[in-house]
Amino acid sequence: MKGAWVLLLAVALALAMSPAGRASAGGSSTGLTPLNDLGAGTYLGFQGGLYENGTNAVPAGHAAAGLAQAAAVQPLDTNGAASATGKVVLLSVGMSNTTQEFCSGNSALPCSSWTFMGQAAVDPRVNHETLAVVNGAAGGQSAATWDELSDPNYDRVRDTRLAPQGLSEQQVQAAWVKVANPGPNSSLPSPTADAYTLETQMGNIVRVMKMRYPNLRLVFLSSRIYAGYATTTLNPEPYAYQSGFSVKWLVQAQVDQMRNNGVPVDPRAGDLNYGGGAPWVAWGPYLWADGLVPRSDGLVWLQADLQPDGTHPSPSGQEKVGTMLLDFFTSSPFVRSWFLAGVGGRAEAPSIGEASSARARLARDSAVATGALGVVAAAGAAYLAFRRARARRL
Repeated sequence: MKGAWVLLLAVALALAMSPAGRASAGGSSTGLTPLNDLGAGTYLGFQGGLYENGTNAVPAGHAAAGLAQAAAVQPLDTNGAASATGKVVLLSVGMSNTTQEFCSGNSALPCSSWTFMGQAAVDPRVNHETLAVVNGAAGGQSAATWDELSDPNYDRVRDTRLAPQGLSEQQVQAAWVKVANPGPNSSLPSPTADAYTLETQMGNIVRVMKMRYPNLRLVFLSSRIYAGYATTTLNPEPYAYQSGFSVKWLVQAQVDQMRNNGVPVDPRAGDLNYGGGAPWVAWGPYLWADGLVPRSDGLVWLQADLQPDGTHPSPSGQEKVGTMLLDFFTSSPFVRSWFLAGVGGRAEAPSIGEASSARARLARDSAVATGALGVVAAAGAAYLAFRRARARRL
C-alpha cells in the first residue's frame, strides 16, 4: 500500500514539475523546502530541520526538561493552588490566523466546529473534566501587541476570555503561540531581516507571558502557513516561510542557554531560562508546505485553503490547521498527561467511523484539485488522510 502511494506521488510530482505543470502553477509553489524536510540542507546558509543538526527531534536534554514541566502540570484553583476541582488552562496567543484556526474568526465563543477547539470539544480522547481550552488570540493582534507587559491584550484576555468562564491567570499552564507582523520588507540573509525581529519579539512574548501567567510551564510555537497565493503585502512569501527560522532560533536559544549553565547565548532571543523568567518552549505543529508540492507527510496548501487575500485561511485551511493541532496535542509526550482523558494519558481510541470521517475531511480538497497540480494536491491530501487515519487506528 505504501509503495502505491509513493508511486502515485512520484508520478503526480513529475507531472507538476513538467514545463506545462510549472506554467500553470502561478502561486502554487515557491520552490522552497519545508524546514522539516530540509534536514541538514540549507536555505541561504541557514540549516534546516525544526531542531538542531537538521533533525526534527527535540534534543534529549531539552525533552527531559519538557517532560518534567509536563509532569508538574496539575489542576489549580483560581488562586493557583492545587485542587482536584481546579483547571488546567491551555491558552492561544496570536493574531487573526491564530484565532481563525484555534476557535473562530471573531475570537469569541462558540468556536467553529472545524477549528481546533471545535474538533477538540467533541473528541472523546480529550480531557473534558479538568482541561479548559481558551482562545486568547484575536484579529489584528500582531507580535508587537503581545511583547510588552503593558500591552492591552493581556487585560483583554483576563477580562473577556478567562473571567467569564470562571478562570484566572493563575490557572494558565500551557499555551500555543503563533504570531507574525504585517508588512515585512527585509528578507534573510540581511542582518536587519524581519525574521530576526520576530525572534526577538517572541522571546519578549514568552517572558511577558510568564509574568502574567506565573504558573505557565509549556509554550508551543508555530510559524505561518503557506503564503504563496498572497495578493497583498500583509505577510507574503518568503516572509511566511522565514518565520519558521524565527521559531527554530528561539527554541534553539533556550536549548543552548540551558546547556551553558543558564547563561544566555543568543542576544536576539534574550534570557530564556525556564528555571526563572521563561516557560519551557518547543515547536508545536509546523504548518508550512510549498503550496501544491506535497510535503514528506503529504501536506499541501490549495488556493481554496486560503481566503481571497491568499493570507488568511479559509474554512478548509482552518480545518487543516485545527486537525494538525489536535494531532499534536493528542500525541505529544509533553501534553498527553494533562490533555488526554484517562489515567496516565491513556485515552479511548477513535472508532472506525471517526477515523473514516477524519479521512474524508482531510481528503476533501482532492475534489477541488484539477490538472497536473491538482493531481499532486489530490495525491498529497489523500496520502495525508491515509496516514493520519491509520495512525489513529493503531
